[in-house]
Amino acid sequence: MTRPETEAALSPVHPCEIIPGNPGCGLVIACDHASNYVPPDIDLGVPASEFARHIAYDIGAAGVTRRLAALLNAPAILTNFSRLIIDPNRGRADPTLVMRLSDGAVVPGNARIDEAGKQARIARFYAPFDAAIDDAVVAAERAGRPPAILTMHSFTPYWRGIARPWQVGILYDRDARFARPLIQALEADPAGLTVGDNQPYGGGLPGDTMDRHATARGLRNALVEIRQDLIAGEAGQEAWAERFARILRPLIAP
Repeated sequence: MTRPETEAALSPVHPCEIIPGNPGCGLVIACDHASNYVPPDIDLGVPASEFARHIAYDIGAAGVTRRLAALLNAPAILTNFSRLIIDPNRGRADPTLVMRLSDGAVVPGNARIDEAGKQARIARFYAPFDAAIDDAVVAAERAGRPPAILTMHSFTPYWRGIARPWQVGILYDRDARFARPLIQALEADPAGLTVGDNQPYGGGLPGDTMDRHATARGLRNALVEIRQDLIAGEAGQEAWAERFARILRPLIAP
């Protein structure tokens, strides 16, 4: 068995889950790594156990995204495919767009993929995700509210055996208009959070989702990283969605 057998792996009809929301709310949410689903016609050659790991999807991020979208009545776009097929949070020319090796796991089904195979995956998975975000942004602009764009991710509690101290990180590139108030609000949270400022990763990744959809348009933006152990279950997902809804409401108000 080389395909996952989890709830997140239920067969979707479309490569994206699209939550319409209110285009005039001032926010568009994207979840780049929402699912670990692999269609039956694609064999990556990866053991089923690997699909429960972060290499296949961002654990808990989809649940936070759906609840946050509901709380804010915001449009949201979530992937319905594993990042091991193709990573929509990479530029089309990025060598890690189709991963051959991910956190120690070899992906045999990607090892010999040629340009035609890569382009086929772009057309089938990557491009529809891009188009859905574009549609949400255009709808917001037509509603008279150019949106801030927020992308939701999660990160592992440990990296190469070293504990990561942050509960949450906010990533950004050159434009910190949206990220800085988010960081400040999270630092002021009564829970006493340790907040990563461009941690656990740097936010400047050419061609990533924020670069393509926010930076290219001059829109406010931020990438959220929540530690996976905090949102692995529904209670944690609910709590973090409520926290971000409370923080975001004044930031997206007209």
